[in-house]
Amino acid sequence: MPRAPAGLDSAGRLERVSRGVWVLPPVAVLALLFLYPLALVGRQSLTPEGGGGALDAYARVFASHAFRDALGTTVWLAVAATLGCLVLGFVLALIIAFVPFPGARAVARFIDVFLSFPSFLITLALLFLYGTVGMANGLVTEFTGAAEGPFRFLTTPWGVLLAEITYFTPFVVRPLLAAFSQLDTAQLEVAAGLGARPARVVRQVILPEALPALGAGGSLVLVMCLNEFGIVLFTGAKDVTTLPMLIYGKAILESDYPAACVVAVVNIAISVGLFGLYRVVGKRAGA
Repeated sequence: MPRAPAGLDSAGRLERVSRGVWVLPPVAVLALLFLYPLALVGRQSLTPEGGGGALDAYARVFASHAFRDALGTTVWLAVAATLGCLVLGFVLALIIAFVPFPGARAVARFIDVFLSFPSFLITLALLFLYGTVGMANGLVTEFTGAAEGPFRFLTTPWGVLLAEITYFTPFVVRPLLAAFSQLDTAQLEVAAGLGARPARVVRQVILPEALPALGAGGSLVLVMCLNEFGIVLFTGAKDVTTLPMLIYGKAILESDYPAACVVAVVNIAISVGLFGLYRVVGKRAGA
């Protein structure tokens, strides 16, 4: 095979070197601000400052009831919230995309804006509505004369679950709306022309097209629910301890940094694994 001219070969090497020079600064900044702190967390979990074996902190944390309870609570809350978001998000996306009503476009745009809201704002809104001194309890006590209102679920796991479903549902609705916008309406017209009822059209025509978007949105919601801290903290649910809350308690309240680092490593490992799943599903969905 003929060799490339020396000038072109040198130019190619210079271009590669130039690209490397431009890549190094952001990589260095990323390593300093993100990877280095993570490395410190991992090292602290393996070599605690107080001494001991490399895995002593892991053995102590894994043997504790607090860690097992926090892990179980985190998993069931995340799974339940994800399922709730999938069902509610699918119904809302169907209504916005296929049921004509005034303001449908405004609602779709509001969903885009909603994605930028911090989670604690939704929790505060629920507290104003259903908190101990919220509007709902205030109305009940005003009209019935009771000393206390009946709504006290916000400080329970069900209140945390409601807040997470309320906040994370738009993260499912958005990819579904994008998927529905690419759906061939001729299929819907043919199905309707053949006498198929709306429920059958949804089940046999719309749902198969929505499965990749549901998978991508559900994977993302699952990852975010596993790492959610603000909702649990602002609801004031003292009996609800998730992995992020356990990290906060160990590090800030108990000053047990090795245990906090161990829980953080476990949380990171679960999150990275699920994020990898989200990326795989997202690629298949075209996200």
